[in-house]
Amino acid sequence: MPAHPDAQVATVLTSGLLQELSYAFDGPFHFLLPDRFDTNLAAFRATLTEAGVAGRVYYAKKANKAAVWVERCAATGAGVDVASAGELREALAHGVRGEDVTVTGPAKHEQLLRVALLQGALIAVDSPAELDRILALTGETARPARVLLRRLPPDQPHSRFGLDDEETAAALRRCAAAGPAVSMEGFSFHLSGYALRPRADLAGRLVDECRAARAMGLRADRISIGGGFAVDYAAADDWHGFLAEQRPGHYHAGKSFTAGDFYPYHSPLAGADVLRAVLATTPEGHSASLARLLRDAGVTLMLEPGRALLDRAGSTVFRIQGVKERDGYAVLTVDGSSLSLSEQWFNSEYLPDPVLLTASGPAEGPAVVAACVGGATCLESDMVTWRKVPLPARPREGDLLVYPNTAGYQMDSNESPFHDLPLPPKVVLDRLTGRPRWRLDRHS
Repeated sequence: MPAHPDAQVATVLTSGLLQELSYAFDGPFHFLLPDRFDTNLAAFRATLTEAGVAGRVYYAKKANKAAVWVERCAATGAGVDVASAGELREALAHGVRGEDVTVTGPAKHEQLLRVALLQGALIAVDSPAELDRILALTGETARPARVLLRRLPPDQPHSRFGLDDEETAAALRRCAAAGPAVSMEGFSFHLSGYALRPRADLAGRLVDECRAARAMGLRADRISIGGGFAVDYAAADDWHGFLAEQRPGHYHAGKSFTAGDFYPYHSPLAGADVLRAVLATTPEGHSASLARLLRDAGVTLMLEPGRALLDRAGSTVFRIQGVKERDGYAVLTVDGSSLSLSEQWFNSEYLPDPVLLTASGPAEGPAVVAACVGGATCLESDMVTWRKVPLPARPREGDLLVYPNTAGYQMDSNESPFHDLPLPPKVVLDRLTGRPRWRLDRHS
């Protein structure tokens, strides 16, 4: 399934740089395009402005560990969403102010809460016990706690995250009783999936809850609708054609997948367009759009996109170090493992086709051979690509495979130095005009 054409990546592929870097690193690596992050961030901000909604974008750091994204947040005034002490340290170390950080996740470690309080970060409270720990720590830190109350989604009652109605009511009373020790700034939620209606409905409900919380003397002037802004990786015809035709014979060893196993690699609405649609939706029980409700209530909308800010912002490069012929197709072994292309973590497959990059440049033309791609480990299951991918030339040892658009979650969600294989470094491409200019990412 071909990825959308990408002029910037095409420039990198024809520059000769990737062959040089493969030789220099002697292993797989990722390259990053920070200007794409800036472009995606600007699109979200423009959508908020277009709707007349006060809003703030926080990069969900879990989507990619690279420091360059946090550096771009610091430079552009964007926030960062973290869920561990390590992520918080990285955000602060690369220039993001504490007050521009949100801290999410369940049952947060006490050290994470303590540093978050000291730095003035906004903490999404996930349970009554967590609120107890925060209130106890305010005595140590002598700073008021800035909190959101994370709500249990009504359509996901079995989620292990968030406060139900009874817990929320009790938390509001505790925040009101705490006086200046707590600044209860609003509510948050995270939804699984990409449906628009549940997101708009719950956001509308939380606007009402902000109004009610203000009647209790609480600040309650913002809500966070989390992440979950889809990315469109491929054309509709290619995506739907793939789903209709795919069967076990298209995979190495007869591996089988169902349509539900895959990320939705085509989405009619993606990125900032999803936000635009959510803001234009009238939440259940209301007579105006979500944008209008937010404006009328003076509520700020917080977003925590990860994948959507990283759309087309990076790719992954493997070198082929072995080629076999098996049952009419090629079995390739590359100089890394599927742990560096993390979709296998979900018992799934990363579907955008890799580009075969030879010494003379990207291979082009009709398919002449199909190939699956395995990692350089001793595990049968270590398959970077189970599919028999159509390639326009016969791959050779030393050729490169470039997997497009992998910055969102693919690069390091499941990385591991198994077999003492080195973790792929991340290369930041700061300039593409003329000879590309690159540097290693500063992630510690």
